[in-house]
Amino acid sequence: MNRFAQKLAEHSISLSRGRPEILQVNVGKLCNLTCMHCHVNAGPKRKEIMARKTIDRIIDWLARTDVPTVDLTGGAPEMIPDFRYFIEQVKSLLPHRHIIDRCNLTILLERGYEDLAAFLARNEVEIVASMPCYTPENVNAQRGEGVFEGSIAALQVLNSLGYGIDPDLLLHLIYNPVGAFLPPSQNELEADYKRELKKHFGIVFNNLYTLTNLPIGRFASYLWHNNKLDEYMELLIQAFNPATIDGLMCRNTVSVGWRGEVYDCDFNQQLGMQWSRCNGGNKPMFLWDVDPDSLQDRQIMTGDHCFGCTAGAGSSCGGAIL
Repeated sequence: MNRFAQKLAEHSISLSRGRPEILQVNVGKLCNLTCMHCHVNAGPKRKEIMARKTIDRIIDWLARTDVPTVDLTGGAPEMIPDFRYFIEQVKSLLPHRHIIDRCNLTILLERGYEDLAAFLARNEVEIVASMPCYTPENVNAQRGEGVFEGSIAALQVLNSLGYGIDPDLLLHLIYNPVGAFLPPSQNELEADYKRELKKHFGIVFNNLYTLTNLPIGRFASYLWHNNKLDEYMELLIQAFNPATIDGLMCRNTVSVGWRGEVYDCDFNQQLGMQWSRCNGGNKPMFLWDVDPDSLQDRQIMTGDHCFGCTAGAGSSCGGAIL
């Protein structure tokens, strides 16, 4: 039993899935950036991308459900060749589904993607954009030189299209700590972001989401090389908050990998903690193998990394839980 499972047992908590509300699809590891905190280890040289036949099988499965939200992530999800096709296919479904694009902003300025922001606006795709700070020093340290300036320019383009202003064009920003510590108060930090971005750049947005960096992938390597991995894990364990359990994203989100395989969350996906057939067997399960009506009450696979989502105010794809 891992330490997180032991902690749940100490509090007499059983962690199981509720009604599926979000299908989060990680379409691959290809990205135009190589960020220090990336749990996916994404980058420009990665070859893992979702094929159209996989997209079609996902759409077929989705059509048999009433799951209302499709959340596209990566890497930079916009870089797969069939990104726009994916969105158009989801938009054609009845009942209508809401789409989220987890965008690094700078991709909107890359050659060949100049009309992408307008495409997203036409399809009323919600944008959740990584913006780890409102100062260039912190952003460029975490994501690379020039990323802050590119992010600001991209946000200004999005504002010009109505993002963050039109109620149908939602624009949210994501804050990740730039080191081995927990995020500050989400509400207080949101007020700081809105004040500074409006004052210096004329930028507006809807909400700020604070996310805790989980000790996996590239961030785990950073911690290890700086002799902070054990210290950070202890920080997360000591900050465990049982009140966050009901709001964990693994309870209402189905995570799908670039080949169509199924996981409880994107973090489990990066650790290879895949659903399998035959009650714990090693034969992988793909989304099209899953009966949509069988998801509720399924036990969730956990590991020590789960302390990252339950520390302090909690952390989810929609920001702080509490």
